[in-house]
Formats: sequence, structure tokens, C-alpha cells
Amino acid sequence: MVAQPLEIETQKRLMTIAVVILNWNGAHLLKHFLPSVVENLCENATIYVIDNHSTDNSVEVLYNQFPSVKIIQLDQNYGFTGGYNKGLKQIKSDLYVLLNNDVKVTDDWLSHLRDYLEIHPEVAACQPKILDYKNPSKFEYAGAAGGFLDKNGYPYCRGRLFDKIEEDKGQYDTVCEIDWATGACLMIRSEWFHRLGGLDEYFFAHMEEIDLCWRLRNAGQKIVCIPQSKVYHLGGATLNTKDPKKIYLNFRNNLFLLYKNLPKKERSITLFRRFFLDYIAAAKFLLTGKFRYFKAVIQARIDYHKNKKHYADFTQDNYVKNTHSINILLKRYL
Repeated sequence: MVAQPLEIETQKRLMTIAVVILNWNGAHLLKHFLPSVVENLCENATIYVIDNHSTDNSVEVLYNQFPSVKIIQLDQNYGFTGGYNKGLKQIKSDLYVLLNNDVKVTDDWLSHLRDYLEIHPEVAACQPKILDYKNPSKFEYAGAAGGFLDKNGYPYCRGRLFDKIEEDKGQYDTVCEIDWATGACLMIRSEWFHRLGGLDEYFFAHMEEIDLCWRLRNAGQKIVCIPQSKVYHLGGATLNTKDPKKIYLNFRNNLFLLYKNLPKKERSITLFRRFFLDYIAAAKFLLTGKFRYFKAVIQARIDYHKNKKHYADFTQDNYVKNTHSINILLKRYL
């Protein structure tokens, strides 16, 4: 008598997800927004909060009100880039979701993102559709329906061009390959995050996710927006969009972004154009009485020229990790 083979039901293991929120003095935001994240987890997902040495009661709020959330406490404020880099070294997961602490999520937001990456190994990172928490019918400035770069290196999004924000009428409800995904809600394969060395700590904050996505694309990977996943972002919780600090970081980091990622010939042409465009922007600020903005742009260009040497030997496998000199500049200016 021939034995019948046993029917063994096999099921593919779902990739694990670490939803990672970087927090600094955001107790009020955690109280308001974290419940939606806790309530809308999917299978094999865990929430982590990296606390960037808060001086408010953030850690106490987490321990008392969100016992399921894992907490990583840092010994000082390392900024957005350093905070995530140091925290993520302590987290093992197939996928990371870098999520701002002022984001309200919806049903199945995580599963839509993971399901797509499960069947598209060529995609290393993705984002959901980002809508405005205060005006839910409109896209949100930080990421909208996926980011792109124009020929001058300025970032824009589907659903947002400069300060003009579109209403969401389903016009961007198809999955689309993009240039960059927003750091407000970014899912990335942990293998690729660590392979590329994480976020560039020279940036400190702002445009660091654009740089990471550019490095991913230079390495042959794809980034997409998956609008079936939807979240609502408050925005401006860390730095107001009109804060000179934000102007400084955006102008300076955008120049670093172009210098380190563009091919040498194209880089020279683009940065030549940007020389004039940046000083036109500075002149406009000066003529309209916005002297602090004018100063921020000028300082950004000065610090870019002083420190671009740190990227002179930049490669995908060996980019600069020493952040000492740029942190000194930030402390002086900010």
C-alpha cells in the first residue's frame, strides 16, 4: 500500500513592519494622533516611538497611555536625521515606516503599502496619499500624492505646486512611480535603509528623505505612491513653514542634494542656474521687507560653499558620516 502524501498548507510569511515615530516635546501631538495609529495596525506590525530627548512629559504619556508602544529614549536631540538613524539601529524589521507624530491614519493604510511591496521587489520605498488634516478635501503640502524634482532641482508633488494645493478629486488615485516619497509617512525596506547608511545627518532636517530616495534610485530601486493608502497630516508641527530656520535648511539642503546626487556635468549646469535663482529669491525677500528670510538664503549659500567639500568623494557605498562641523554651523545659526 502506497502512503498518500501529507497535504501541508503553507503560507508565505508576511513581512514585519515597524511603525517608527520620532518625537521631540510632542506630548500633545502623541495624545491626539497616536490613538489612530494604535487602532489601525495590521498583522506583524509594531509601533515604536524614538524620543529625541524630550523635556516635556512625552515619555510619561507613552508609558501611561500607550503601553503597547515600544519606546527608545535618546540621550540628546539628534535632529530628524540623527534621531531616526540612531533609533532604527535598535529596531529589527523587514519594513520601516517613518511616520510623523502629527499624522492621523485610516483603516488598511499599512496593509495597502505592505501588500504592494510584497509583490514588487523592485520597489524599495513608498508613501500613501497625504491629505490635509485641517482641510481633508485637499492634499497636504509635505507629500500630497508623491514627489518629483524639476530641472532646477526644486521639489514639487502631484497635488501641490509651490504653495498651490489641489483638492483631492481622485485625479491621482493610480499607483505612480515617483522621484521621492515624503518623510511624513515613508515605508522603506530596512535592508535598503541600512545598506545606504540611512538618512544623511549633514542635512539635520528637511529634504533628507528626498536625498535618501535619490540614492535609492541611483542604486536601481523604485519609489511609488500608493493612493489606496490614505493618511491625514497636520504639518508644520516642528517648524512653521514661514520660520527662517526652515528657509535656511531648505535652501542649504537642496544645494547639498544636487551637489551629491547629480552627475558631474549636469551638476555644474544646474548649480549655475541655481546661483541666479537663489539670489533672485533672496532679492525678492529683501525688497518685500522680509530681511530674516533674505539672511536665511544668503547664510544657506555661504554654508553650502563652506561645506560641500564633505561630499567631494561621495559614493553610494561610502558617503560622509562625520557630522561634527555641520552641527556646529547649525547650533551657531539656529
